Amino acid sequence: MSPLSATPVRTFTAPPPQVVDPARQYRAVLKTSRGDVTLELLPKAAPVAVNNFVFLALNRFYDGTRFHRVIEGFMAQGGDPISADESRQAQWGTGGPGYQFAAEVNNGLRFDRAGVLGMARAQSLNSQGSQFFITVAPADFLSGGYTVFGRVLAGQDVLGKLTRTYNDAGPITGARADELLSVQILQSP
Repeated sequence: MSPLSATPVRTFTAPPPQVVDPARQYRAVLKTSRGDVTLELLPKAAPVAVNNFVFLALNRFYDGTRFHRVIEGFMAQGGDPISADESRQAQWGTGGPGYQFAAEVNNGLRFDRAGVLGMARAQSLNSQGSQFFITVAPADFLSGGYTVFGRVLAGQDVLGKLTRTYNDAGPITGARADELLSVQILQSP
């Protein structure tokens, strides 16, 4: 799909318009500083989350952001627009697109294996925005509380190469978060 913006747009005033046709199939190619990760998006199961992710990607929202929270044996999280600014590292993990939307948790999908794509959120089920995560191991305890909206088709090994930035004690001092260079959206009939 063609980008909607020539440069990254990081703030919006309202949830996105409809850009996805739930009857079509979509893939996202995450181009990272460690290699590519190809995701299958699931618009029939999570139409709002997929539409949001595709809209943000087409506006280059994710370009230059970082995988700011990567935990060994759990997941890799990205999608915070603040993470594009290294001088604001203390705030990474707190940013969003300027709006929030409700989780789609009753879609029958689970975090039961590595490679599951989910929407990150704050404490409320209505606090999803732009941040997402990909499991690197089964995390079924998240099922029913977070939206599953895709899965890894290729590049799970790339996730394993991302710099671990958090452990049980919190942020790892000196760990340099890997960059999400761009997200390419592909659609098929």
